[in-house]
Amino acid sequence: MSLEDDLHIVAGQEQRLQFERFGPAEAWELGRRLKEAAESRRACLAIDVSLQVQQLFHFAMPGAAPNNADWIRRKRNTVFRFFRSSYGVGLQMLQRQTTLAAAYALPLSDYADHGGSFPIVVAGTGCIGAVSVSGLPQREDHGLVVEVLAGMLGRETDGITLSP
Repeated sequence: MSLEDDLHIVAGQEQRLQFERFGPAEAWELGRRLKEAAESRRACLAIDVSLQVQQLFHFAMPGAAPNNADWIRRKRNTVFRFFRSSYGVGLQMLQRQTTLAAAYALPLSDYADHGGSFPIVVAGTGCIGAVSVSGLPQREDHGLVVEVLAGMLGRETDGITLSP
């Protein structure tokens, strides 16, 4: 797949994977599902579900590195800044042949355009938070979040799955 194809697919993911409502119960369920999906893959992840003003779920699996929490923070900051997935932002930076630092003067110590953080969007409201994972290669981090969100929302993944 081309970069343009990936950008189109990620934009479709961001459009289709929206909640009707989202609160602490949904955050718990989302975090639990991510943990189970990671365990089934024998992956060691840190998982975070946060509103823009409050962390609702955080879990570091056995074997996850302390550094994973910082990656989550930086990727989540990117979602909160652009209201897009951190992977989508990274693909856009790649397409434009620039970086967050060069294009927006954002410090790399606080922002990361690597896959793994996805906006929590409530239909009719907008981006209220982010779900983030860290521990796999960035495309896999992104894909895991998308897969779990689609399952939780009862959405088909036809047309919105990135190739491995």
